[in-house]
Amino acid sequence: MEAHRPVGREELVRWAEALAGLARTGLGFTESLYERERFEEILKVAADIRAVAVGDAAVELRLDAWHESVRAGVPGYVTPKVAVAAVVGNEQGEMLLTQRADSGVWLYPVGWADVGYSPSEIAVKEVFEETGIECEPLRLIAVLDGLRLGYAPLPLYSLVFHCRMLGGTLKGHPLETRAVGFFGRDALPRPVAPGARWLDLSFAAIRGEDRPCWFDPPRAPPWRSAPELGSE
Repeated sequence: MEAHRPVGREELVRWAEALAGLARTGLGFTESLYERERFEEILKVAADIRAVAVGDAAVELRLDAWHESVRAGVPGYVTPKVAVAAVVGNEQGEMLLTQRADSGVWLYPVGWADVGYSPSEIAVKEVFEETGIECEPLRLIAVLDGLRLGYAPLPLYSLVFHCRMLGGTLKGHPLETRAVGFFGRDALPRPVAPGARWLDLSFAAIRGEDRPCWFDPPRAPPWRSAPELGSE
């Protein structure tokens, strides 16, 4: 008999957020009191699962945040948030990194997608706002599922652009960053964001390697992670 693989923290968080998304979408569309009660119960179960996964005792705060996102009709259909990131290298083959003010982790410039801007425009804007560096987008190198890769605590898709540096002066954002700089693969600052995938993709682009845009391959079935498709 095949042994069961232990369920990881990332999978529990992903399941909890998926259940919560279904429940919030149901609350946004239904007018039946009976169905609303069922969706509310699913939302509570999802909050309990997430609390166990991350050791978070503030279940009521999570429920309140989920409830605030519920809207009637189509706007109530819950989808992942979208972030846009930029990989920028210099002539020495080093990558532009920022130390995030909230977590202290080092990562490429990244921010939420803003209404009214195209994804490539957001990449340029985020780089300049967070680091003072001017750049132009060259190509999309990755579309990442933050929950699946284990580096995001909420449903998140990240669009990663490779950009060419045009100029500017290194200057971190006073509220969003603690520090900024260019670093080589063998001289990365600590702590760096977890996972080798984003580093491999980023430095390959900086080296000029012509790779197709990377994305998370489909799972079969999608709700169970095969060992070779686990967090990276």
